[in-house]
Amino acid sequence: MYSSVVVCSSSNSIVEFLSLNQLDIEKNITMNTEPNFCDCLCSVLMSRRNKRKRKRMAEKLTDIELTGIILEETKPRTLGGDPSSVLLQEDDIETGRGTLRVAVQGDRSKAAIITYHDIGLNHVTNFQGFFSYGDMQPILRHFCVYHINAPGQHDGALPLMQRYHFPSMDELSEMILPVLQFYGIKHFIGFGMGAGANILTRFALNHPEKVDALALVNCTASVSGWTEWGWQKLNTWYLKSGSMTGFTEDYLLWHWFGQKTVDQNYDLVRMYRDTMKHINPHNLALFIESYTKRTALAVHRDLPKLGVKSTPGKNTGARALDCDVLLMAGDNSPHLDAMVDMNSRIDPSKTSWMKISDCGGMPLEEAPEKVCDAFRLFLQGLGYVPFMSQTKIMESRSAASRASLLGAGGGGRGSITGTTHQTPVVQEQEAEC
Repeated sequence: MYSSVVVCSSSNSIVEFLSLNQLDIEKNITMNTEPNFCDCLCSVLMSRRNKRKRKRMAEKLTDIELTGIILEETKPRTLGGDPSSVLLQEDDIETGRGTLRVAVQGDRSKAAIITYHDIGLNHVTNFQGFFSYGDMQPILRHFCVYHINAPGQHDGALPLMQRYHFPSMDELSEMILPVLQFYGIKHFIGFGMGAGANILTRFALNHPEKVDALALVNCTASVSGWTEWGWQKLNTWYLKSGSMTGFTEDYLLWHWFGQKTVDQNYDLVRMYRDTMKHINPHNLALFIESYTKRTALAVHRDLPKLGVKSTPGKNTGARALDCDVLLMAGDNSPHLDAMVDMNSRIDPSKTSWMKISDCGGMPLEEAPEKVCDAFRLFLQGLGYVPFMSQTKIMESRSAASRASLLGAGGGGRGSITGTTHQTPVVQEQEAEC
């Protein structure tokens, strides 16, 4: 590529020829000998000029199109939307084996739902997002939820004393009794995940008259295997040093979600990585140790043989669960096999088994609408909220969406302030059971 100034002898004009390659000049132009040199040169220049003009117009049109686009920074995902929109009453309840932090959500005159969290979580990180979900609000109008936190597991918890003996899984289950006495609860529906599901199941076996039903996610009925024991031993060693290492973070994320969700749902994983900063490492190590040393659940499926009246747990010490049970797990959950084993131990006539498609180990966060529908149908099978239908849930969801688009005041979709649910819902007939 080069620049040259060419003199046309026929018109004595000077034409500046820029950026023409040598091949074009040698092919189409002969200096002072070609009679149509000027016309040839001008046609080449005009074609180049028109090409540049079209390029500039295309760039201008692109700029005009982009001026109509409004860019907004993505907001980080949070649990239950705006944390300030969910106000809970929190109480510290003294028991013979330590102090429990209990958060109360709803009207205490309603039927009770008691939740218990998994290792590395608490009532905020495990349940607040789900119970603040918009589709849950018509259901929660008929219930009061009591979120139990294991000793030292709530946000901002101080390190437990060195001489403090952290309760075993059986002792943690017995610590639920003082909570029932404190609030005057005679019977309740349990909702647990992971270690919390194991604790609630133990309580239901020992006190069947106080448990109406159980909703369990990722519940393990057997003792810890050698692989789990080895990983958790390393985790407790790191946590007792006073820091949350990358090794422990990766294990907890796998324990909660499974590998597929960790690899694909970056937004959810990043949010839970941030929540780990609020965990007290020493207290978590004690809880993990207790969960790793768990005994097998003494639960037995009573299947009488033909013509023979069987006795549940005869010569084994096992018992049958007398309450209805809803078992839930994602199809990509790392605890799916454990849930299948749990299902094999319970009376099939009282068990509802649900495997959630396209979901990992935490369906409460990954597929809340599916869990909400399953939980509603489960409650209706028990005689609660009998007049609530899926149509009303969809109408409530549409009303909440319209209110959000119109910029309606209040807490927004799925928000709760005290015991007043601000999500627009269709009024259904009150049915208290």
